[in-house]
Amino acid sequence: MPKSDIDHAIAAARDRLNIGQTLPKEGLETFAALFHHARTHFADRPAYRCLGHHLSFAELDRHSDHLAAYLQSLDFLQPGDRIALQLPNLLQWPVAAMAILKVGLILVNTNPLYTAPELAHQLKDSGAKLVITLTSLAGPLQQIIAQTAVQQVILTAPADLHPPPKRPLINALFTLKTRPPRLHFPNAIRYRQALTQGAKQGAKHPLKPPPTTPDATALLQYTGGTTGRSKGVILTHRALMACMQQTAWVYAKVDWTASHPRMAVPLPLYHIYAFSVAFTHALYCGHESLLIPNPRDIKVFIRQLRQQPCTGLIGLNTLFNALMQHPDFPRLDFSRTKLTISGGMALSKSIAERWQAITGTQICEGYGLTECAGIMSVNDPQSPTLGTVGCIFPATAVKIKDPDGHELGIDDPGELYFTGPTKMTGFWQQPNALDDLLDKDGYMRTGDIATVGKDGLLRIIDRTKDMIIVSGFNVYPNEVEDVALAHPAVQECAAIAGQDENGEYLRLFVVPGPTPPSEAELRAHCRQHLTGYKVPRTVTFIEEMPKTPVGKPLRRTLRETYPA
Repeated sequence: MPKSDIDHAIAAARDRLNIGQTLPKEGLETFAALFHHARTHFADRPAYRCLGHHLSFAELDRHSDHLAAYLQSLDFLQPGDRIALQLPNLLQWPVAAMAILKVGLILVNTNPLYTAPELAHQLKDSGAKLVITLTSLAGPLQQIIAQTAVQQVILTAPADLHPPPKRPLINALFTLKTRPPRLHFPNAIRYRQALTQGAKQGAKHPLKPPPTTPDATALLQYTGGTTGRSKGVILTHRALMACMQQTAWVYAKVDWTASHPRMAVPLPLYHIYAFSVAFTHALYCGHESLLIPNPRDIKVFIRQLRQQPCTGLIGLNTLFNALMQHPDFPRLDFSRTKLTISGGMALSKSIAERWQAITGTQICEGYGLTECAGIMSVNDPQSPTLGTVGCIFPATAVKIKDPDGHELGIDDPGELYFTGPTKMTGFWQQPNALDDLLDKDGYMRTGDIATVGKDGLLRIIDRTKDMIIVSGFNVYPNEVEDVALAHPAVQECAAIAGQDENGEYLRLFVVPGPTPPSEAELRAHCRQHLTGYKVPRTVTFIEEMPKTPVGKPLRRTLRETYPA
């Protein structure tokens, strides 16, 4: 099909930014190839650091071999079976993920904070036969395991990969603090015991990874469920490796000569954003990851940043805001900071400007979604353009369409469609669900309203399902939230639609700072920066904002909890 003005603008932007139009012809295509690459090139480098201990890439490979050998010895597991990995950011996470993929099993990323019904849905839908989880978080699993196909549970404690005497000390302190539930699984084994058995098994019978093709399923990544019931997105080895190689140009643009990259990773590895950046790409480029198990504990998070200064951080709008509101954050040493990546939700202008004033570095905003294996575009770290999510990655093409499916041009807002090597192959257990999302050319709708400018850069306006129509005019919640967040007394906020006999109107929910503003004050502030129909009719103050695991405000929960 002929190239559109948008295609030409994106191609010109890639040339200008020197990021290439296509992927390397001889690139890595499977996780087996990626793991070989990592152990060959980075064996002695630190790979992951957490709770005061680190694993080198060689140790990561050895531990994952042992766990893989254990998994391969289980009679009830065959290549293609699903394994649920339900852990926070601990050293055990990358070890387990590698082990699962090494023996041809399918990784099911699972939120460790799921309630029993949420967990039951995902385990039953995926058909997972084994779950690896944290002892203190296994209570919901115990409630619903009989409803699932799970035949074994591997239980771990936070410091299970630490050496003595730290291991028993940290684990004992954690037990005292969390008071884990009494667990009675019919078939359970401890993580360290599985490693030990796997090491013995591997000594007798060397690990034999099954042959894997690039088009084999590697990951079931369940959608966030912000607009409905979560679905399992099927991602192949090829798609995840393509996204990894697309992301590489961002890191290649940063001057790392002064120090080796160490990225702070507060976002959960079970989320596709962190999975892409801090797992696949970390193995590809050999950078170190500082894993933060509980980013909501801002005081401890900042202390970890002080003890282990990082050259970069991956985060999102709400996390940056929370960090900057803590008095200890501006006192950190940011002299080594080279790269801050934002994704998962829209970056507010006011937060981006405050971050640059405090740290001396600009936030590099990107965009992606589960259905494209993580990331679709990122700003150039050398010259990020605030208000955009950067240039579309190599080998990916996009369209902008109106509600009737007609293609739009430069600067015209409409729904974003994409295609390329990172596109998912379908939804698990729903073979026909993908058909409803594809146009005649195989481009997939994203549900996001976007524009592509003359500069070839992508701008995300909002979600189509969150758009509010006030007196016939389109209002995008992101724009209203960005203005509200600029008020110094607003800590967090979210805008949703209300409904009355005249149609939709705007409702704003606010988590205030220490000195709460009045509703009239906030509406006056919005009136200074927004046209009249975009000003919230009501402002509701709440103590805590409902969020997804990655920290994105749950507008759906607000609508259900506070009906108009």
